[in-house]
Amino acid sequence: MRASIAVLAGDGIGPEVTAEAVGVLKIVAARFGHEFSLQGAPFGGIAIDESNDPLPPRTLELCLGADAVLLGAIGGPKWSSPHSTVRPEQGLLRLRKELGVYANLRPITVHPALRHASTLKSEVIEGVDLLFVRELTGGIYFGTKTRTAEAASDLCVYSVAEIERIMRVAARLARERRGKLVSIDKANVLETSRLWREVCARLMRTEFPEVQLEHMLVDAAAMHLLRRPRDFDVAVTENMFGDILTDEASMLAGSLGLLPSASLGEGRRGLYEPIHGSAPDIAGQGIANPYGAILSAALLLRLSLGLSAEAAAVETAVSAAIMAGVHTPDIAAPGKPPVTTQAAGAAVGAALR
Repeated sequence: MRASIAVLAGDGIGPEVTAEAVGVLKIVAARFGHEFSLQGAPFGGIAIDESNDPLPPRTLELCLGADAVLLGAIGGPKWSSPHSTVRPEQGLLRLRKELGVYANLRPITVHPALRHASTLKSEVIEGVDLLFVRELTGGIYFGTKTRTAEAASDLCVYSVAEIERIMRVAARLARERRGKLVSIDKANVLETSRLWREVCARLMRTEFPEVQLEHMLVDAAAMHLLRRPRDFDVAVTENMFGDILTDEASMLAGSLGLLPSASLGEGRRGLYEPIHGSAPDIAGQGIANPYGAILSAALLLRLSLGLSAEAAAVETAVSAAIMAGVHTPDIAAPGKPPVTTQAAGAAVGAALR
């Protein structure tokens, strides 16, 4: 297979973890006889420094012409002043919109060798296997914003069509898993959530009657993610709630650095990135966890390129490295020396070969 992959390493630890994911993709190409064109472009804070635009036209053009986009992380204190008119996050929101990727998938599992890394009891997190489906291009992040010296506002808007399409994605995934779907909202307070709940109930009743549906308020969901996480199969929610809850749920696995994500639209092209941020406090130290980025590359192989065997091989290699005790500082057991970002990537590569 020939495929074009746009690589947006971004800021902070983004270039470090992305380099390991790219290395794994190159090994996959060599082992399985594929030809991957991996082209990099500036994005985020580094692009602001170069052109005062977090998503330069040539970067967007590269992404729109690619079969998939692999992203590291963006942002940092340098570009986060409250008075900044140009921010890295603006580029990310634009990129999602331009690519039409409205469904963000975030799988969360607990590796048996990493139960020590979670702050929760082993008996609570054992067997956790859940999938978050987050609506990605609507809601409060994209609504009209106002700001004066005395007040500010952010408008949250959802249409029936936006809710229907994300619900269909979540329901299809639930049908392929354990057949359970929880829809998370704030219908006791928000009008957008009341619409969300009504559309969800109607759609599930008419199109997916075989899927078991539960409605849950977002505050209750935040509690139950820590109290009974094994009960969750597929969870679907709106943009801001999903942003917050998936970071919380990452602590079930033990670290943000472990978890991948895929953002998809109507076609096969997707945007793939670890769920962690740019972590500027550890950038350049060689201690960032690359497993989330590498597992994002596995999702890219499976969902955009249709290479399921290759994706499974990468996931197996990551698991083998973790089982062998190749742990970066964020997941290292007490008393055991951690490894570097590069060593973790090399361990995955060795297992994959």
